Amino acid sequence: MKKVILSVAVSVFAASLAPAALAAGSQQNKMKECNASAGELKGDERKAHMKSCLSANKGTAQQEKMKACNKEAGDKALKGDDRKKFMSECLKG
Repeated sequence: MKKVILSVAVSVFAASLAPAALAAGSQQNKMKECNASAGELKGDERKAHMKSCLSANKGTAQQEKMKACNKEAGDKALKGDDRKKFMSECLKG
């Protein structure tokens, strides 16, 4: 009976650590990608690149869609109600 309780306790503990482990793995992957993209950079240039790369937020799909629609509305020089209507349709589609 003690073995069953211990086994359950260990399983619950391990499950609670899983999100943290995934986040750490994700951060490690991001570090690898940034390090690879830094290539031959040295010194301050490398530090600046790594800082920028590691802090860069990849936008969500909705944020990316908003950027694209906003850019297209700007390219078309839409203003006021025309812009609102365009943005609404663009973000729905």
